Amino acid sequence: MLRLDRTTYDAIVAHARRDHPDEACGVVAGPAGSDTPARFVPMVNAAGSPTFYEFDSTELLQLYKDMDDRDEEPVVIYHSHTATEAYPSRTDINLAQEPGAHYVLVSTRECGNNEGPVEFRSYRILDGEVTEEEVAVLDDVEASEHADRSTT
Repeated sequence: MLRLDRTTYDAIVAHARRDHPDEACGVVAGPAGSDTPARFVPMVNAAGSPTFYEFDSTELLQLYKDMDDRDEEPVVIYHSHTATEAYPSRTDINLAQEPGAHYVLVSTRECGNNEGPVEFRSYRILDGEVTEEEVAVLDDVEASEHADRSTT
């Protein structure tokens, strides 16, 4: 199960809407080994495409250096689908290289960059196998309490 605070959930959805009609992408980093998403890092879709996302290699390298310096890891890797459901494509599955990460997809096909419903789903992707998981959106106080328990 992915436990995500309301602020981070809202930030991911806002990023997906803002970048529509292109796919949005980013990472939520957290303390290594904690499975606790803590630091929202929106990234640039270097592909600038409505059907594909690609992290900018320079930006991604800098992010991994920052995470290493902070003893963090990518807890959530997210991107949006602009015209299809929030389910990993064959390309998404092939690109999934972080076995411990939650892969979040947000579909903006119904609302575009306007207010309205989005489809927000999370998956574990390991060796090409996709497993959907429940997403619990916690208020910020609950999320903070959960993070405190996870790191002690």
